[in-house]
Amino acid sequence: MATLRELKGRIGSVASSEKITGAMKMISSAKMHKAEQALKRQLPFRNQIETIIANLLSADAQFASPLLDARDVKHVSIVVLGSDDGLCGAYNVNIFKQLLERMQYYRSIYGDDVKIKVIPVGAKMIKAANKVAHTTVSVAPIDGIDSKTEADGVKAFMAQLQQQFLAGDTDLVDVLYMNFKSVSRQRPRFEQILPVVQESFMPEGAKIASARPYLFEPDVNQIFSSVLPLFLLSTLQEIFTENRASEQAARVMAMQSANDNAKKLLDQLRLEYNKLRQQSITNELLDIVGGQVR
Repeated sequence: MATLRELKGRIGSVASSEKITGAMKMISSAKMHKAEQALKRQLPFRNQIETIIANLLSADAQFASPLLDARDVKHVSIVVLGSDDGLCGAYNVNIFKQLLERMQYYRSIYGDDVKIKVIPVGAKMIKAANKVAHTTVSVAPIDGIDSKTEADGVKAFMAQLQQQFLAGDTDLVDVLYMNFKSVSRQRPRFEQILPVVQESFMPEGAKIASARPYLFEPDVNQIFSSVLPLFLLSTLQEIFTENRASEQAARVMAMQSANDNAKKLLDQLRLEYNKLRQQSITNELLDIVGGQVR
């Protein structure tokens, strides 16, 4: 049985853990709200790009861009976003499970010989992705790109992905990330960014019908070729921001769970301490009374 001194030490240790988890929850919550605000700031730019594309599509012109070219898929690139830090529950585990399922899906539709290149983002995901490397699967993290990468880094990353696609090094680029819904809801999501499909920038057909008529200068095709890379950039920036928000939301939930567990353990230890202290006092009183009787 533990002594009063041992229980007091354990109570102090658990109380300190409770304070730490509470502070970490507050920090993660602040970071999550910051990422939410960044998502809201990005929304007008993305909406404007989609509006421009909607008007271009309404012109019934012929569009030609190498970023639209679909070809036989022999090489697939999967950009998978995870975290650089831990203490976020099963966040990275859930993403990694989705990665394994997606790889199996590609093999089922493109054959077992399809070459898959995994581009992990985040230290935790790089470590996990290295476990799947073999003859048909390569792991190629990009230097300088992590889960905290801001706008300039995302722009350079997008340019590199486009260059690989245009050079024929890959036939399809897919992105796996956590779609942010709320602090308690994050869902793994795949988004094909190359080649670009019309459904990706026109999820709702109503946008075409509501677009006003415009005169395009110099011409529709040149404008489309200029706007399309901007659309891809806005998409990837939004993905990185959503992933950061989801990571912090997962960390908030993990710290809340740890804090709740610490409180329960602290209550149990205090109850055990009080019982042992009461028993000790009772024994001392019995010894005093017994000595007086003798």
